[in-house]
Amino acid sequence: MSDFPAPVRPDDLFVQPRRRFQARWWVHLLLFVLTVASTTLLGINHYLVFVEEFGRRSVTLPIWSVVLQGLIYSGTILGILGAHEMGHYVACRYYDIDATPPYFLPFPSFAGTLGAVIKIREPFTTRTALFDIGIAGPIAGFIMIFPALFIGLHWSTVAPMPHGEGFALGEPLLLKGAIHLAFGSIPDGFTLNIHPMVFAAWFGMLATSWNLLPFGQLDGGHITYATLGRASESISVVTVAGAIVMTYISVSWLLMTLMMVAMLFLLGRRHPRVIYEHEPLGPGRRWLAVFAVIMFVVCLIPIPISTATFP
Repeated sequence: MSDFPAPVRPDDLFVQPRRRFQARWWVHLLLFVLTVASTTLLGINHYLVFVEEFGRRSVTLPIWSVVLQGLIYSGTILGILGAHEMGHYVACRYYDIDATPPYFLPFPSFAGTLGAVIKIREPFTTRTALFDIGIAGPIAGFIMIFPALFIGLHWSTVAPMPHGEGFALGEPLLLKGAIHLAFGSIPDGFTLNIHPMVFAAWFGMLATSWNLLPFGQLDGGHITYATLGRASESISVVTVAGAIVMTYISVSWLLMTLMMVAMLFLLGRRHPRVIYEHEPLGPGRRWLAVFAVIMFVVCLIPIPISTATFP
């Protein structure tokens, strides 16, 4: 064995840079297929409840019709969530900040999914880039909610109030306004039997409002930091405190609150700085920040799900 080291090649002196905007497509595809399956199954269940008018009568439907309605629900909810994440991704590509395409998250919940996420691999360059990437997702998802909401309401029906115990969905201001436009005043003793597409839009509103919470590295946290700078730290702490209070009011807040508390302890309350910290926010963005507040208000559901006793 020679005691002399191997000769150094010129290529060894340089570290090959990691290729940017790369993705393990098989992982994205697998998660997407699983999420389509989980949301379709939940969509079928939602549709069967819808056609049976709260279980008051039994309806026999061809299997292809039921599966089609499940796929319609799946396409709607994944379209809203996918548009949200693609808004972030396209903005990352525009500012040349390395990121992955969306990961869809299957989950056997009341919606069939936990949502979708992208992974941003590089620091934000400027406050303008941070702001635009943060707000692009909520705006894209918000736009997709409107056709889903009004088409779903067109397919919904006014039905007699069911009897017994059940679950009631909280109504954000956007849903209340759309129902009033579509149906006017619903008579006493009746309620709206919503089509699964309306439920998909409802979940999209819930996801939009929670993402716009002015906390940490949520979309709302990005927007707040880009707009207000260091003041966002105190706002993040107040937001977590408010979420903890809301957990005592409605257990529906528990998962979101636990996630924020974990982020607070693991990542700290301070938002990561952008590279060019002192570059001013681009013109017109503060008006977009006001629009983000409006989106948050009209989509916010203080008590998302509650138990109810129907007379």
